Amino acid sequence: MNPTPPRPRRSDAEQARVDTALKEHFRGIPFSHQVLGVVVDCVHLPQPRLRLDMRPLLIGTPAYRRLHGGAIATMLDDVGGLSMLISMSERYCDESLEQLEHRFVKSGTIDLRVEYLRPGQGEFFIASAEVTRFGGRIGSAQTRLVNDQGTLIATGAANYIVS
Repeated sequence: MNPTPPRPRRSDAEQARVDTALKEHFRGIPFSHQVLGVVVDCVHLPQPRLRLDMRPLLIGTPAYRRLHGGAIATMLDDVGGLSMLISMSERYCDESLEQLEHRFVKSGTIDLRVEYLRPGQGEFFIASAEVTRFGGRIGSAQTRLVNDQGTLIATGAANYIVS
């Protein structure tokens, strides 16, 4: 039996366009980018990353200057979603940016579980994700949020529509 030949990869220039589009996709999410201030730190597998600098607007516990739990959950959801889009761009590595964008707009979160492990204290926070499953219709990711000292603040598990 002959194995299926690998799909041809897009050119380096086209991949650079895809990477830029992934960053722009997240800049286009008003709540995450404009309200919270989440920025894309890395758009490559195996661990894409998002960054959030602490600001007074993000405090959930004023007496201790702790990051609000909603901001933590948003970061974990966003980084899991980013990992799905990157995985999609890898699976369909022969498709153009325009073809991928049609796929990107159909993706979305199915569920998200967050485990708050420690108080969200720090100057900035980094969220990362690892894809644990990327099927034909559903993808799963494990996510982590650490502070500027590398202390684990929260973890998450999420499933996404990826068809």
